[in-house]
Amino acid sequence: MRFYPATLSRLLAVAALAFSPLSWAEQAISDGVYEIHYNAFNSSFITPEVAQQNGLMRSKYRALVNVSVLKLQDDGSKQAVTAIVSGQAANLIGQAQQLEFKKIDEGKALYYIGGFRFTEDEQLKISLSVQPDPNKPAYNIEFDQRFYVD
Repeated sequence: MRFYPATLSRLLAVAALAFSPLSWAEQAISDGVYEIHYNAFNSSFITPEVAQQNGLMRSKYRALVNVSVLKLQDDGSKQAVTAIVSGQAANLIGQAQQLEFKKIDEGKALYYIGGFRFTEDEQLKISLSVQPDPNKPAYNIEFDQRFYVD
């Protein structure tokens, strides 16, 4: 099966909508200059082919965090931009896993994907630092999400 550039974009969007408990609310922040979109979902929701093509690890005990950054243009359009992205996922007793983000460039779409482990019915606090402009402070984003084994 051949995957086209927008395939990962569509799969990430579908996974976010179908499986994220917070998917009904937009998971994004904006300051009028940048929009930062983020979500987390079970890695088994992406196909083995997409995972292999993008160097992502799939497991029923592994989740992915997806971050994309858009810069608002003067004409009202939005353009994907690079950023410095880091973060961690911590459980309720404070055990944290550092997220290693991989940049996935699909031309007009740019994503940062990081993975982490979880156990059945585990509530995690995901903390992100997203810095689109290296000369300005990073945006700090935190959200809680419960994960289930697929």
